[in-house]
This record gives sequence, structure tokens and C-alpha cells, in this order.
Amino acid sequence: MITVHRIGHQHEPLAVNPDLIVSMEAHPDTVVTFATGMRIVISETPDEVAEAVRKWRASVLAAGLELGGVRALAVR
Repeated sequence: MITVHRIGHQHEPLAVNPDLIVSMEAHPDTVVTFATGMRIVISETPDEVAEAVRKWRASVLAAGLELGGVRALAVR
């Protein structure tokens, strides 16, 4: 999950599943559209969201490698 902030709710973080993000538009606020059809307006820029998604995916991969993925790859 990544954390974003809805416009008008700066002090209330909202955790979203980045795998459900279909698109983001900045005009001028960032509108995120999810696979469910839901849309939210957030204070982060599309670049900030993309960086958060990259970091989240890297952390998931690192955790998987820690749990034994490295050994399995080294054996092959």
C-alpha cells in the first residue's frame, strides 16, 4: 500500500493499493482513477505517486528475496 492525501484532508493519510491504479491526471490537482472506477483527488503530484509506487514495489521484491528467493535464483 502507498499513502496519499485527499485534497482537503491533508492530515488524514489514505492508504491505496497501487496495483489498482489505472491512470493519473494532473489538471492542476492530481486525479487518480482506479480499476474499480473510483476516482480521488489527491495533493501529491503524479511524479510523487509514481515514486511511491516504485519504492513500494522494490520493497515487495526485496522482502521476497529475503524470504528465500535469492537461494532459488542462485541454484538455477
